[in-house]
Amino acid sequence: MRFERLRIQGLRCLADVSIELGQGIHVFVGPNGAGKTSVLEATYLLSHGRSFRSGAREALVQRGRPAVSVYAELHGEGDHVHRLGLGRAGARWEARLDGTDVALGQLVQACAVVCFEPGSHALIAGAAEERRRFLDWGVFHVEHGFLGVWRRYQRALKQRNALLRTGSPGPDELYAPWERELGEAAAIIDAFRQRYLDQLGPQIAAAAAALLPELGPVTLRYRRGWTDAASLVEVLAQQRGRDLARGHTTAGAHRADWSLAFEQAPLREHLSRGQEKLTALGCLLAQAELHAQRRGEWPVVCLDDLASELDLAHQEAVVERLAAVGAQVLMTGTEMPRPLQARPRRMFHVEQGQIRPLL
Repeated sequence: MRFERLRIQGLRCLADVSIELGQGIHVFVGPNGAGKTSVLEATYLLSHGRSFRSGAREALVQRGRPAVSVYAELHGEGDHVHRLGLGRAGARWEARLDGTDVALGQLVQACAVVCFEPGSHALIAGAAEERRRFLDWGVFHVEHGFLGVWRRYQRALKQRNALLRTGSPGPDELYAPWERELGEAAAIIDAFRQRYLDQLGPQIAAAAAALLPELGPVTLRYRRGWTDAASLVEVLAQQRGRDLARGHTTAGAHRADWSLAFEQAPLREHLSRGQEKLTALGCLLAQAELHAQRRGEWPVVCLDDLASELDLAHQEAVVERLAAVGAQVLMTGTEMPRPLQARPRRMFHVEQGQIRPLL
């Protein structure tokens, strides 16, 4: 999978830029604040329907512009070129695929991008929500039934939470249908997630052994969001009183989490910030590797300011691995990273929201 053309309008400081891309490694260099990261952000938007940067969605739109839009031509499976479009002028994203209006999920299904950036350590050290997003993005791209059942679960969760917020216990007939729906959907989601993590585990172990050999073997742990001793339907019925007091559902697939434990660092609190970053990078590369095995093509890999995030030895290891598999790589930096100086690559200079090819 690779982008052949990317056009970005009104995204942060990028007013209107068009970039021709090819195979292999692409490097965007320029001063801080020039718009380099926004190029990676544009591709990530197409693949995830959200930014990897924190802050309000309104911050995506360039000041003084009415809307933001990203258009891409993507070379995908079977040498087919898809035309992807994503834009937002109001509160909701609008998506187009090959000239047709589609749901955002359908657009995201056609495009796979993984990104390592300065905030990626949150995958290890941050809240469970980050890890669920990582997990569910991977499941979404290999399990075609996941999106439908996930939507079922979210609808039922919204309805049960609305009942809980009334503060009234109400008859069992009000809650039971939504709790059954939650239980049925959660069981399917849980099976999808466990199967995916079983497949991802060996990939993570291999990546961790290459990036963090000093920490020893790694173990992947998964918590499904409710006790293993009972079905979710039973748990929801038992906890209804407590959930009423809190005003929301406290058990279920939306509370799932996973973690990594190294033999020499059994708790995530034992990792340094540098080790957290390397662990997160290993997880992202493992996910990309598994995607390639299951889908027959590597996702696009974005590396934001790699030189400031990793030491030289790890930079070289990452670049060598991605070059060996032929993945399309989009990388940023204030200058050309040293591991790329003797390698084939395309180079772009970014300054004040303008992008100019150099090589």
